[in-house]
Amino acid sequence: AGSLALATLTACGGGSESNPNELRLWHYESPDSAMGVAWNQAIKEFERTHPGVKVRFEQKGFEQIQKTAQMVLNSKNAPDVMEYNKGNATAGLLSKQGLLDDMSAEVAKRGWDKLLPANVQVTSKYDAKGTMGGDKWFGIPNYAEYLQIYYNKDLFEQHDVKVPTSYAELVTAMDAFVDKGVTPFTNAGAEYMAQQFIYQLALDRADRNWVEAYQRYTSKADLTDPAWTHGATTFADWVKKGYIAKNSVGMKSEDAGVAFMQGKFPMMFSGSWWFGRVNATAKFDWDTMVWPGAKLTAGSGGNLWVVPKGSENKQLAYDFIDITMKKQIQNALGNAGGIPVAADSAAITDAKAKKLIDNFNTLARNNSLAYYPDWPVPAFYDKWVAAGQNLMNGRGAPNTILGEVQQAYDEGAPE
Repeated sequence: AGSLALATLTACGGGSESNPNELRLWHYESPDSAMGVAWNQAIKEFERTHPGVKVRFEQKGFEQIQKTAQMVLNSKNAPDVMEYNKGNATAGLLSKQGLLDDMSAEVAKRGWDKLLPANVQVTSKYDAKGTMGGDKWFGIPNYAEYLQIYYNKDLFEQHDVKVPTSYAELVTAMDAFVDKGVTPFTNAGAEYMAQQFIYQLALDRADRNWVEAYQRYTSKADLTDPAWTHGATTFADWVKKGYIAKNSVGMKSEDAGVAFMQGKFPMMFSGSWWFGRVNATAKFDWDTMVWPGAKLTAGSGGNLWVVPKGSENKQLAYDFIDITMKKQIQNALGNAGGIPVAADSAAITDAKAKKLIDNFNTLARNNSLAYYPDWPVPAFYDKWVAAGQNLMNGRGAPNTILGEVQQAYDEGAPE
C-alpha cells in the first residue's frame, strides 16, 4: 500500500510546479555526522520509491541558514524541504510570519505524532505568537539531541585524574588538570559553546517552572535571579581558574570540537550532534556522560524538517520526511551515533551509541530537557554570544551583563 500511496501523491502535484521531477533539499549536517549518514540513505530510498524524481541536495552552514532563512523563504529560491532550527526565535518566528507550511493535517494522516514523545513534540508545535508548545505543527524532528560531556579517558589516566560522577568531583578533576598545566575543557566563545556552559550552570540551581517561565513565558523570567547569577558568575570564575582557556573567546565551535578530537583537551561539553564525528575521528579512548548531578540539561527534539510555504513540491517534501521517520532510516541514524526518535532499540549494535540513546531516553522520561538558552526570543543567539565573550573578558560584572540580556529578552518576548 505504501508505494501505491506514494505514486498517487506524486501524480497529483498539479500545475504550477517549477520542476515536479526534482525535490530541492537543504540541510546543514556534515556528511560524516549521524544525521548526514542517515539522510543520505533517505535520499537514495526516496529516489528508489519515486522513479524519475531527483533530489537536488544543497549543503548549508548552520549559521548561514540561521542568518538568511527569512530572506530566502520570502524569495523564489526557497527549497521544498529544509532543516531548520527549532524554538521561538527560529521556527516559531518563521511560522508567525507565515513562511512555513502548517503540517498538522499531514502529521495526523501519516501518524508522526504517534512516534514523537510529548516533550519532543513541544518544539514542533507553535501558537499564533510563534511560541513553542502551541497547537499547530510546523516541523518534524526525526532525531533528538542533548548536551553531554565527552571525555578523553587516556588523558584522565595519563594525568591520574578520577572521572567525575558528581559536580563536586568535576571541580576536583578540573583542579587536578589545571595543576598539571592542562586546560580541562575545550570551548568556543564566538559561537554556542560558551553560552551553553552558562545555561547549564544556571540549570544546576533551577527547576522545571524556571525553564517554562524562561522558554515559554508561563510567568515572568528574571535573568538576574540566583540561578542565572550563579551560572554567569561561575562561568567567569572558571575562565579565571583556567578550567576554560581565556584565549578561546574568539574560537568557533568547529575549531573547539576538532581540538578535542585531536586529543588536546580532556573534556568537551557539547551536543550529541558531535557523537558520530568523535566516533569516526578520535584516535584515543573516549566516553560520554550526562553533566554530573544534573536534574536538568539542555536538549530537545532535533532540528526540524520544515516545508516552506513557497515550496512547489509539498507532497514530495512530505514523502521525504516520512522516509526519514521509517525504521530502517531511524536504525541507521542510531547506529551512526544519532539519537533516533523511532528506532528499534534492539537494532542498535554499537555500545556507545546505545548508551547515548539510553541517556537521552532517561532525560526525556524525567522531563529533564531544558531546551537551549538562545531560543526564547528572535536574535537572542548573538546576544548570548556577546554575553559569554564579555564574561570571559571580564567586561563588566556578571549581573550587569545579565541585565543586558534581560533587556533583549523583554524587548523580544511576545506581549
